[in-house]
Amino acid sequence: MKNPEAQQDVSVSQGIRMMFYAMKPNETSFETLEEVPDYVQKATPFFISMMLLELVVSWIHKGKPSGPLDDALTSISAGVLSRLPSWFSRSIELTSYIYIWENYRLISLPWDSPWTWYLTFLGVDFGYYWFHRMAHEVNIMWAAHQTHHSSEDYNLSTALRQSVFQLYTSWIFYSPLALFIPPSVYAVHLQFNLLYQFWIHTKVIDNLGPLELILNTPSHHRVHHGRNRYCVDKNFAGTLIIWDRIFGTFEAEKEKVVYGLTHPINSFEPFKVQFHHLLTIWTTFWATPGFFNKFSVIFKGPGWGPGKPRLGLNEEIPEVKGEEVPFSSAASRLLKTYAVVQFALILTFYEETYTDKAVLSQVTLLLRACFIILTLTSIGFLLDQRPKAAVLEAFRCLVFLMLCRLGHLKSFLPSLSFAFEISRQNCLLLAPACPLVESRSMSRKSKGKDTWQSIHGEMMNNYLR
Repeated sequence: MKNPEAQQDVSVSQGIRMMFYAMKPNETSFETLEEVPDYVQKATPFFISMMLLELVVSWIHKGKPSGPLDDALTSISAGVLSRLPSWFSRSIELTSYIYIWENYRLISLPWDSPWTWYLTFLGVDFGYYWFHRMAHEVNIMWAAHQTHHSSEDYNLSTALRQSVFQLYTSWIFYSPLALFIPPSVYAVHLQFNLLYQFWIHTKVIDNLGPLELILNTPSHHRVHHGRNRYCVDKNFAGTLIIWDRIFGTFEAEKEKVVYGLTHPINSFEPFKVQFHHLLTIWTTFWATPGFFNKFSVIFKGPGWGPGKPRLGLNEEIPEVKGEEVPFSSAASRLLKTYAVVQFALILTFYEETYTDKAVLSQVTLLLRACFIILTLTSIGFLLDQRPKAAVLEAFRCLVFLMLCRLGHLKSFLPSLSFAFEISRQNCLLLAPACPLVESRSMSRKSKGKDTWQSIHGEMMNNYLR
C-alpha cells in the first residue's frame, strides 16, 4: 500500500480516470477520512476541459454550440450554490455516516482491502439507485431533485445543475453501509459515483454497444432527463444500469428526447430554479382537503392527487411533439456579455476563496458566500429581464465596494484590480436605478466637486495604499 500522504495531489492521468470511475483500489484507499482528497473540487479543471471539448465536437458535427449560454450559466450557478455549504462544515452525508459507524457498526472491514473497495463501489451505487428513484417518487424529495431536471437542454453543464438541499435526504440510503464499511472508503466512492455521472450528460456520444448492457451511458441518461411520456421515471442508475434492469425501471432511447420538467419553469433565476417546487407543494398542501390527503401531497409522487395512483396518471403528463423550443433569455447581446464577464469573475472568486478557506475567518467566508449568492441572483435577474434587475445589480456593486473597503476581498484585489475599477464605474452608470448611489452622487456634487474626478482620485488612492 502506498503512503496516503503522497496521494493528495491528483495527476492528469488520475484526473481523467477518476471522471470515468477507472481509478485503482491501491490509488484511492485511505486509512482516515482526513486523508481522502476532495476529488470533486480537484475535478474542476477536468469539468471545464470536457465542456470545451464537447463544445468543439458539437461545433464540428452540428455547426452550433452544445447548448445555449444562458442555460449553461444557470446550471453552473446551481453547481456553485450546492458547494457553498462545504465551506463551513462537513456534509450531512459524511456526518451521519461517521455517527453510525462510531456507535452502531457491526464489523469493521479492512480499509486497505480491494474487496472492501469493490464492495463499497456496489453498495454506494445500489444506495444511489434507491435514493434517485425515491427522489422522483416522493414529492418532498422531488422538490430538491427537480433542480437537476429543470434544464431544457442536455449537455455537460447540465450535470453541474445540482440542488442545495438534496443531500439532506440522500444520506438515509447510504446509512446501512456504515454498519461495516469504513468512512474513508465510503467518502471516496461517494465522490467517484458523482463524478462518473458528469460525462453521461451529453448528446455528442451515441450508442456504446455492449457497454449499454452494464453501464449507465449517455443514451440511457438522456432518457432519464426526457419529459416524453416514455421517459418519465426511468433509468435511475448512477454507474451501473443493471439496477434498472433488475427492478423494472429501464427504458431504451427511442424517438427524439425533449428535455426538462413536464411543466417548465421558464426562468434562469437561481432561487426559483432551486426552490420553486417547494412553493408548489405548500400551495397544494393547503388547497387539498383532508389530513391524509395533505400527508399524501408531501410523501406521494409529484403527480399524485386525490383518487389517483401513488405516482399519478401517465396520461396526464403533457405530450411533446419533438418541436418544442427551449426557453431562452430576451436580454440583449451586450447585457448577456456583461453577465458572462461577471459570471467568469465570480467563478474565479469562488475558486480562490475555496483554495484559501483554511486561512480565512468564518465571517469572511460567510460574507464571501453571501456575495457569491447575490451575484448569481443578480445575473439570473438580468437574464430573466426582471423589473428590479438594475436595482439589484447596483446594490451588488455597492456591496462589492463595501466588502473591499472592509478588507474581506483584499486578497482577491491584486488579480482583479481592473475588474474592481469597472465595477466601481458600473455603480455610477446604474446610479439612476438605485437611490443610494444617486444620493451619494448628489452629495458629492453639493460639495462642489466633479463626481467622476473625485471617484477616480479616490480609486487611485486606494490602489496606492
